[in-house]
Amino acid sequence: MKRVSVLGLIVGASLFGIVGIGCGGGPTPPNTPGAPGSQTPTGVGNNPVAAAAASSFQAALVTFLAHDKANDWNEASCTSAAKDFEASVDQQPTKKFPEAQYNAALAYQRCDKDAEAKGLFQKALAGDPKFHHAKAALTLYQLKADGNVDAAIGALEEVVKEAAFQNVPALVNLAMLQMERDSDRVGETCKTFKDGKPIELKDFQCAKLNLQRSLAIDDSYMPAFNQLALYYFKGAKKRSAAADAKAASIAPKPAPARATHGGRGARAAAHPGKSKFVDVQALELAALVCSQAIRKGPTYAPIFNTAGLIQSELGQINGAVSSFQKAATLDQRFFEAQMNLAAVNLSYRGFDRAQEAYGKALAVKPNDYEAHLGLALALRGQITDVNFDKQVPAVQSELDQCKKLDANRPDALFNEGILTQEYKANAGGSKDAQIAQLEAALAMFGNFVSKAGDKLAYADGVKKANERIEDIKQTIAFLKEAPPAPPTPAAPPAPAAAPAPGAAAPPAAGTPADPPKPI
Repeated sequence: MKRVSVLGLIVGASLFGIVGIGCGGGPTPPNTPGAPGSQTPTGVGNNPVAAAAASSFQAALVTFLAHDKANDWNEASCTSAAKDFEASVDQQPTKKFPEAQYNAALAYQRCDKDAEAKGLFQKALAGDPKFHHAKAALTLYQLKADGNVDAAIGALEEVVKEAAFQNVPALVNLAMLQMERDSDRVGETCKTFKDGKPIELKDFQCAKLNLQRSLAIDDSYMPAFNQLALYYFKGAKKRSAAADAKAASIAPKPAPARATHGGRGARAAAHPGKSKFVDVQALELAALVCSQAIRKGPTYAPIFNTAGLIQSELGQINGAVSSFQKAATLDQRFFEAQMNLAAVNLSYRGFDRAQEAYGKALAVKPNDYEAHLGLALALRGQITDVNFDKQVPAVQSELDQCKKLDANRPDALFNEGILTQEYKANAGGSKDAQIAQLEAALAMFGNFVSKAGDKLAYADGVKKANERIEDIKQTIAFLKEAPPAPPTPAAPPAPAAAPAPGAAAPPAAGTPADPPKPI
């Protein structure tokens, strides 16, 4: 039976500097713990599963699989499926039925009901301390709570060894975390043999080994394919970054460029853009893995999201948009796919489509900083003379929400400075009002520079902010020194048009027209 990573693959690549891309979300293959290919629970110790409990379990499994295939999970179906598995526990005389409790937890996870899921994982492990599937699930919940990647890797390595390297989801999540840490450390699962000689693999190389192990057990397990594609993708990005760094160390520094108006924001500006050195061979290998996986699992949304990342890096923008759209269509609650679809549209000035995608992302995660920031940029890109009075406050509202969510992040300040400098200061009104808005923008950019400090991620944003500060100072000085504009003379009266034949002559200048006649 195909099995699922409990919390999904939670770390991935990034795109366009606006959004962090995960690989979770989306429908995943159903999970039935036990030996690969087995759909029959074995029971705990010397207590086999009762016939009634096994029958109830199999009926619940059929329902679970049907919902996964149709991708029609909602709160009611998640709860119903979980209760069906829990009912099979009640029919087990010992009340120890970890496989059923585990699958009930998975049903709750399909609808992000993590509190209920975590409780059932704990019950499954309490009923059978050797039930490594539940132990792996709880390890990932602990990682979500404390962010301790080292501890999570150590715990998953113990799970993998306890399972004799047969727990496919644990192997895949272990590989994912090893790719994230990417250190020189050699873990317990990274000691192997090659040509009869012992070798020790560092994190990144060990991640590939663990993915190969997982696919050797279950070559239809989609999260393993997805992570393998990301392995080649990240490898290509690493080599490109190394080549860029080497070139930068020997190339002459370019002359400073003047700031351009209307940038996409501090975090976006902080990224230097795509590498000049693209490892096309590795990217094409990643694309091939995606292609093979899509043939095996054409409804697995995360693989389309990964394909979009790869296509974007290869410059295949139309293909990237199509892949992100496919992922978002397969799973409307796939936050990362919606964010990537929004980001790629924003990058190519598809502001209305970006606004729609950011809106869908916020429906999933209403308090996500990047989504609110991206929506502000999409709204700002659509400001016109016609909608100015409505659109500018809408942009400001999204930036205000960003500041409420994280007052220490400077990104919103940079973009608020742009909104104030380029739109509010040019909204008409007196010279004093324009100066006041420019001074407000000056303070915003100064606050941004102060909060960004010397963080490398904001280096380019700080440079652009300082350029804008100088531009604003010069503009304010010019406005203060410029003499007041002379009053605009009244326009001479236009010559009266000759009346049409038979029409009454217009009233003479200075005399009132006849009042309108009542109808």
